[in-house]
Amino acid sequence: MTTFDDREKAFENMFAHDQEMQFRIQARRNRLLGEWAAAKMGLTPEETDAYAKAVVQADFEEAGDEDVIRKLLGDMTQAGLDIVEADVRAALEEKQVAARRQFIEAQ
Repeated sequence: MTTFDDREKAFENMFAHDQEMQFRIQARRNRLLGEWAAAKMGLTPEETDAYAKAVVQADFEEAGDEDVIRKLLGDMTQAGLDIVEADVRAALEEKQVAARRQFIEAQ
């Protein structure tokens, strides 16, 4: 029975590692997305850093990406930018690839 228990524990550890990796990639993606939006809005470097952190925090409001998309659309529209949801979703996909690449290269 110990072989089964060992395999079960190994799968649980692998699952936990995969979940942590996904969380880190998503947080990095949100930071990159916040930096992208800040550049479009013409924020200073200090404001960019704070805004990127706010975008990462916005992702904790609800499951999925809708909370982040809503934040970016609202903030960018309020800043006077002519942006549509499709543009934000495209940037989100682009930053997802970049975040995964950065995470893999860092290991």
